[in-house]
This record gives sequence, C-alpha cells and structure tokens, in this order.
Amino acid sequence: MANQAYLSIWLKDFPEDLMLENFGKFLATVPYSAKRPGFTYLEIRALEPSESPVLEQDLRAMPLDAASIVELSKDYSNSDSRYTVRANWDLWVFEGDPAKWQEVPQPIELACNGELYNEGIWKEDGHFEVNFGFEHFFTGHGGLLGIRQIARAAPQQPEEVQFLESMSKPANLQMYQEKTRENIKSLFGWVRKIEDALPVAKLRLWSEGEENFEARLEEILAAR
Repeated sequence: MANQAYLSIWLKDFPEDLMLENFGKFLATVPYSAKRPGFTYLEIRALEPSESPVLEQDLRAMPLDAASIVELSKDYSNSDSRYTVRANWDLWVFEGDPAKWQEVPQPIELACNGELYNEGIWKEDGHFEVNFGFEHFFTGHGGLLGIRQIARAAPQQPEEVQFLESMSKPANLQMYQEKTRENIKSLFGWVRKIEDALPVAKLRLWSEGEENFEARLEEILAAR
C-alpha cells in the first residue's frame, strides 16, 4: 500500500457544546474538487473503533455541504464520538495511457475526535485530522525532487523503470517538479485556511514515508 500524508490539528479549546460548530468551520475550509464537490460519506462512531457506527451514510448520490453534515450529526453530538467524512479535491496526477498530466479528483478523509473518544486519542492524533491521500502527490517518486538527493531502492517493477527513464529527460523532470509544487501549494493553502478559520493551538503535517514531511515539502518548493 502506498504511503499516505496527514494533518493533525489541536485547538486551544474544544468544549463539547462547540464541537460540531468547530467541525463545521473545519469542513467549510475543504477545497472541493470542481468535478465532484461536497461530502460523499459520513460515519459517526462512539466510544472506540471496535464499536459499530451509530450512523453511516453514503452520500455519493447527493453530496452535502459542511452545514448539512453538521445538521445531520446534531442528534449524535457527544464528546465520546468520532465523526468521519469523505470528499474529493483536485490534484495534478501523471496518469493515463499514454501517461499525461491531468488535474483530477482525489479522495480525502477528514475526522473530528471528541475528547472522550477512544481513551482520549485526540491527545495523540488531534481534535481534527485530514488524510490528504498518497504521499507521492507531494513528494514525488524515487527521491527525484528537492535539493538533496535521497537514496531509494532500485526499481523493481517495469513501470518504475519506465518512469525513471522518462524523468531522465530534463523537460519531463521540470514538468514533474512544477506539477508537484502546485500540489504542495494547494496543501499549504488549505492549511492556512484552517488556521484562519479555527483557534488552532498546534498543527502537525506528517506522512508514513518521510521522517519530516513538512520539511520535505518546503525543500521541494525551494528547489530550482
């Protein structure tokens, strides 16, 4: 499974009576995909992950906005609960046959952790969480991007070999850098919107494959 990228957010104060209001403000920052706007899934789970959801809604047929998600959740407002939604946002992706750069919808998942949910997991994971999707949308493949060269394992698959051969051409690598930077700018722009919308105490950008994900993104933006 490809590595994922995440954001954890802690607020200065998170009273239960304002939990869903703040969740709505958080959801209102989402930069929806132009082709697939709105939230397509809602799950509310109480106590801990092993419990069955108290509410689960597939909203793909009629996606909802942030205010509607909050309204749907009101009867289940409790600090022992976790609220999870899914949506799509647009990122630059190199795909197709033949492969080409396209700005296409990519899935994202957002969650709100009540402070009594799962023995206070918010302390480690944040009051709010974002799963941005695949890490390589922002860091690239093969350690090719950025100022420093990163040692990676030799390619094992034919498509990996083909990709690296393609990136050996300066024009292709330049385009790869530019499109990846666009994705990073979209991510950072969204984080700034969250900081403007909420009383944020702390943010942590992290990923499954990078020791310091945020620093890696800054490095790729700085490289020329």
